[in-house]
Amino acid sequence: ENWDLGPHLQVMFGKDGVAELIFGPAGAMPFADAQGHAHLGNIWQRLEQVPGVRCIFVRSAGKGFCAGGTPDVVKSMLESEAVRLRVMREGRAIVQGMIDCDLPIVSAINGAAVGAGAAVALLADVSIAGHRAKIIDGHTKLGVAAGDHAAVIWPLLCGMAKAKYHLLMCNTIDGVEAERIGLVSLAVPDDELESTARSVARQLAVGSPTALAFTKRTLNHWLRQAWPAFEHSLALEVLGFAGSDAREGFSALNEKRAANFRGPSSYHQTV
Repeated sequence: ENWDLGPHLQVMFGKDGVAELIFGPAGAMPFADAQGHAHLGNIWQRLEQVPGVRCIFVRSAGKGFCAGGTPDVVKSMLESEAVRLRVMREGRAIVQGMIDCDLPIVSAINGAAVGAGAAVALLADVSIAGHRAKIIDGHTKLGVAAGDHAAVIWPLLCGMAKAKYHLLMCNTIDGVEAERIGLVSLAVPDDELESTARSVARQLAVGSPTALAFTKRTLNHWLRQAWPAFEHSLALEVLGFAGSDAREGFSALNEKRAANFRGPSSYHQTV
């Protein structure tokens, strides 16, 4: 039986051993609302426990892959320490859940993948982007550290120079460029995206479960070695949401203007 996890997240189970994790709603831009963000922290372990599931295929039924947290979620993080700490726990669970999940995960990245959407897209074991995909880590543009996944995996995917350039600049990276720098596994024409990614997922679903799981588990030790950097980045991101730059960045995005970041006046004297 399929799972309805709210307006932005569904799970469909196929007879081919592939569980489809689907961002939605159809025809609109998917976001990670508070409910969806919480589900993304535990869904990987839950799917591992479903008999017959051999591969997880993450796709979107909407106009983009996933645009990250809703404005309401961001606003509540600026205002509430309790919300910041909850989102930090869930963000950590998303990354750890995907790394520790023994099932192979395939993502089909159509359109915008931002924030938590980019994290899920790029932490997949096989990430396939449409040529017109738009991968954006917009944390520093908002005025907070790039903390939800980038420190653990971007330097390994595309190298430190490219990781720093794109994370500091908040560039939009299309599918063609993402493949060129190694940020995704493969880029294909947009009209071939779902069929290509689905074919990969089905091929993995008929592979040796132990061979695939053990290969993923051992390769992911490279990510586990970077775990302290990830924990630090996540903590600093959440710290940033309590600061003046995050409030200014959020206001600037809402008002469609350039942000005027100043930071605390004493910052350079105290660090």
